[in-house]
Amino acid sequence: MLYYLCMTGNKQNLNNLYYETLDENFNQALKLFEQNIPAHELFELLEHGNIVQKQISALKINSLENIHQAEILVQNLTGQDGKIREAVSLKILELISSNQDFKKYFRKKSIYDTFLNAILDVNSNVCRNIIASVKLLQNDENFCQYFTQNLLNLTQNLINEVKKFDFQDGKYKVNKEVFKLYWCLETIFEFAHIIDINNLKHILSQTKDIDEYTIREKTAKILSKTHNDSELLQIRAELKKDKNYYVRRF
Repeated sequence: MLYYLCMTGNKQNLNNLYYETLDENFNQALKLFEQNIPAHELFELLEHGNIVQKQISALKINSLENIHQAEILVQNLTGQDGKIREAVSLKILELISSNQDFKKYFRKKSIYDTFLNAILDVNSNVCRNIIASVKLLQNDENFCQYFTQNLLNLTQNLINEVKKFDFQDGKYKVNKEVFKLYWCLETIFEFAHIIDINNLKHILSQTKDIDEYTIREKTAKILSKTHNDSELLQIRAELKKDKNYYVRRF
């Protein structure tokens, strides 16, 4: 219907349909919020519902009973509408940071892989929520070993791509890959104290020279943590003389 109206150029009908859809979504969301829905039904909606149902269900979930429920929640972090991804990321952070031991339900490699993908989301709020979530899992040695190694691999792959770019051409691809590298470095900042020093040096010795100040800024931020290694101190000294203020401030 929407495609047909676009092709026929009937803008008035298209606008009417748009506002009717907004009204329907709002009314559906309001109805779901007002209902006292059992927990198992919330997870069913989260698994099989439409955009509004998934979004509201994620926000109404207050607890987890098993790893399967955690998996249903995490599966909606990728490949879904942005409103769903943001609601789910917020709920994951809320559950992991709660006083109850919900962390145990997120201890699975497939979940860690999804978290790694989610820190590269086009929605910055999703990135921030998931970085804050994985930071709270640092007391799990198995998680840290698996997650940080894959994080470093992903970061290196992005560095290899970004190095090829001409930052004067302004292409979307450049911005997209830089955006991903930016969030990888932000995540590394949270794990820098447990990452092998040689691996850290290998990454930062490359990102310090990337011709995009936001990447050098994140590099400097990582180095702002206490490091006694002479090579890292030298990199930090270089960035203290950077042409960009936001890099020098660290």
